[in-house]
Amino acid sequence: MPDHSTGETIGVLVMAYGTANGPDDIERYYTDIRGGRPPTPEHLAELKQRYAAIGNLFPLLDITRRQADGIERVLNASAPEGVRFRSYLGMKHSPPFIAEGVARMREDGIDRAVAIAMAPHWSGMSIETYIERVRAEVDERGGPSFGFVRGFHDNPDFIALLAGRVQGALATLEPAERERVTVVFSAHSLPVRTDEEGRQWCKYCRICEDACRYPIELRATADLVATRLGLEAAGIAHTTGWQSAGRTADPWFGPPVEDLIKDLAADGQTAVAVCSAGFVADHLEILYDLDIEAAGIAREAGIAFVRTEMPNDDPEFVSMLASVVLEHVPEREA
Repeated sequence: MPDHSTGETIGVLVMAYGTANGPDDIERYYTDIRGGRPPTPEHLAELKQRYAAIGNLFPLLDITRRQADGIERVLNASAPEGVRFRSYLGMKHSPPFIAEGVARMREDGIDRAVAIAMAPHWSGMSIETYIERVRAEVDERGGPSFGFVRGFHDNPDFIALLAGRVQGALATLEPAERERVTVVFSAHSLPVRTDEEGRQWCKYCRICEDACRYPIELRATADLVATRLGLEAAGIAHTTGWQSAGRTADPWFGPPVEDLIKDLAADGQTAVAVCSAGFVADHLEILYDLDIEAAGIAREAGIAFVRTEMPNDDPEFVSMLASVVLEHVPEREA
C-alpha cells in the first residue's frame, strides 16, 4: 500500500474514448478519430444516420462523468484522515481532452495521480494510447507523478458483475429459446496485421511479442465468467466475437458478432446472448451496433437475441474501479 501522507489531494484521471456532443459535432468528432482526415460525405452521412436511429443520443460523456464522480465518492469515503481524492475527466477524441485533464491537475497542484481508462482489456492501440497522451502532456508541460491502470479484465469483482449481467440476460429468454443458447463475449474490433505463421496482432502495436494480449484477455474474461456461472455444466456454449469494426480497407479482428449470429442460427441455436465485455457504458456501439444492427440480423436469421446490461455507473462497478485505482497510487517521490 503506497504511503498516503495526510494533507494531500490525489488525482484520478478517468479516461474514455470520447463522443460527439450533438449532431452538429459529429463531423468534428469523426475527423479527430481519423487523425485529422475528414470523413467522406458518404461515411459522414452513415454515421449521422446511426446516431439519428438511436434518437441522437450522445450519453458517453455524462456516463463517464458519473463514473468519475462515483470513484471519487467511494475513495473519499474510506480515505485516511487528511487525504482526499479528486477525479478529473480526460477524453481521447472530444473535450475535455486527456491533456486538459492533466493540465487541470497541474493547476490544482496535484503531485500524485492515477490514470484509468474505461476499458477492461489492454492493447497497444487502445489503453496504451491513452497512457501515451498523459505522458506526452507531463513530459512537455509537467504534471503529477502518475500510476497507470492497464486494464481490469480478470478482476474478480468485474467478473462477478459480468456474471450477474449474463445470468440476468439469459433469464429474459423464453424456455424454448434457452434450449440451445450461446453466450458471445464481444469487444471492439481493431485492425490487424498477420505474420507468416498466421498469428495476428493489433496492426499498429509493436509492444506484444509472441502473442497479442487483446484477444487473449477477452478470451480470459469470457472463460472466467463462464466458469463462475457454470455455463458448460448447464449445457450453454460460449465464445468470443468482435464488433464495431471501422469502415476501412484494413482487415480487422474477427469473427464479427453479426457473422456469429448468422452461423449460430444456421447451426440450430435458438438464442444468442451478447455480453459486450469490452465496453463499460451505453453509447453508439451498444445502442446501435447491438440493439439495432445485431438484433435485426438475429430477427432475420430466426434466432432470439438478448444482450447484457452495461455497467455504466452501477455502484458495484464503481466500487471495483475505486479499488483498482487505489492499488495504483504511486509512491511519494523522495
